[in-house]
Amino acid sequence: MSFVIAAPEVMAAAATDLANIGSSISAASAAAAGPTMGILAAGADEVSVAISALFGSHAQGYQTLSAQLAAYHNQFVRALNAGAGSYASAEAANVQQTLLNAINAPTQTLLGRPLIGNGADGGPGQNGGPGGLLYGNGGNGGAGDTANPNGGNGGSAGLIGNGGAGGAGAATGAGGAGGNGGWLYGNGGPGGAAGLGTAGGVSPAGGAGGAAGLWGHGGAGGAGGSASGAPGAGGAGGDGGRGGLLYGDGGAGGAGGNGSNGVTGVHGGNGGAGGAAGLIGNGGAGGDGGNGGLSNTGASGGAGGAGGAALIGNGGDGGHGGNGGHGNSGGAGGAGGAGGHVGLISNGGNGGAGGNGGNDNSSTLADAGSGGAGAAGGNGGLFYGNGGVGGRGGNGGFSSAGTSGGDGGIGGAGGIGGLIGSGGGGGDGGNGGQAPRPGNAGDGGAGGNARLIGDGGRGGNGGEGGDGPPGVKGDGGNGGNGGNAVVIGNGGNGGAGGFGIPVGSGGAGGSRGVLFGTPGANGADG
Repeated sequence: MSFVIAAPEVMAAAATDLANIGSSISAASAAAAGPTMGILAAGADEVSVAISALFGSHAQGYQTLSAQLAAYHNQFVRALNAGAGSYASAEAANVQQTLLNAINAPTQTLLGRPLIGNGADGGPGQNGGPGGLLYGNGGNGGAGDTANPNGGNGGSAGLIGNGGAGGAGAATGAGGAGGNGGWLYGNGGPGGAAGLGTAGGVSPAGGAGGAAGLWGHGGAGGAGGSASGAPGAGGAGGDGGRGGLLYGDGGAGGAGGNGSNGVTGVHGGNGGAGGAAGLIGNGGAGGDGGNGGLSNTGASGGAGGAGGAALIGNGGDGGHGGNGGHGNSGGAGGAGGAGGHVGLISNGGNGGAGGNGGNDNSSTLADAGSGGAGAAGGNGGLFYGNGGVGGRGGNGGFSSAGTSGGDGGIGGAGGIGGLIGSGGGGGDGGNGGQAPRPGNAGDGGAGGNARLIGDGGRGGNGGEGGDGPPGVKGDGGNGGNGGNAVVIGNGGNGGAGGFGIPVGSGGAGGSRGVLFGTPGANGADG
């Protein structure tokens, strides 16, 4: 075995000396250029002129060769300097690592984790190592494999650092949870996505996002697994991690997986809930629900996840419901997730929209799926903030030769405003599905009320009834009532009724404030 011994300081000194030598040679060449390249002929005869040209040609050749040698010399000096720097860096890194090993040895022996340094990434299906107690990120969880299908959890940080990401699940494996962020500062790690599910069971769930400590954002939840064989339900999305206790946003919830296609429809997975914020920060958005599978009996879509709550900051928006599967009878759309509420100051989250009902694609007398209900908006902060807007109802499914089209979903109610703040608007109702016996439309959601000073929210519009044979149409949806003002503020306008047979009625306008304001207008009939 051979050894290399290098003295970086000697190499650097040699490079400096060589650079000085090169500068001296270049200066001498420049000084000689004028006298040697500009030799005048001794006389006007041809011999004198030829001798002068010969010496000038030799001088030009020397200057060209000198310039090439100077360039080579400079390259050699740079290479020598780079080598000296590399050796010096390697020595410094070796000293640093030796010092870190000495510092980390006691805590590694006593507690099984270093004082400073990142945690090691996990092997297949194994958890990531924890970060240093003082500083360092947690290691990432390993992705699942055949022997260990579940993804490994991400390692947690110590005082300062980010949590590691959860590993993705292999087939039939759940996603690993994200590691927690540092106690003082750091973000939670994202949860791992789940793998595909198997026939006859529920697909695995996505991993939950890691929580932050005092200051940092929560990790996002992993997506739920989609079913790969019939029958198989979609897996639930992982919940988002909590934001920092002092500051930080909650993590977004993971999306639910889709249900499988087959003879019997299986529902999609529910979306994960958004993570809550701490003292200051926004709640995480809820994940969307998975779609139901295509089959003889269409499956229902998964529900959207609820938005995260917050104390000072906006509530998270609710996730959208999954669409119902198409089949001999359509599946119902999933309900939207509720918007997140706010504790003291800021706006409530918007409610998620309901999923659309599945279509009936058969020649048998079967019905299409109904649209999912829109979710309510979150309430505004107690002191200040507007309520969130309610989610729209999903549309009913279409039926080509079946008995009935799907009914539209109802719109979600608007959230209540704060002591100073307006109520949220109600969500619109979904439209009825087209069929020989068309589906009825969904009603609009009611507008949110104000608490003290602020306007009431407008009511949602009713949906339109489904189309049928000539002269036949589904019922139009009723408009939602407008929200009420309390002390100072205008009442919300009522929502318009939807077109249909019969038409939907318009919603009533909200009442005005007792000290000041205008009553809301009634909504028009469809």
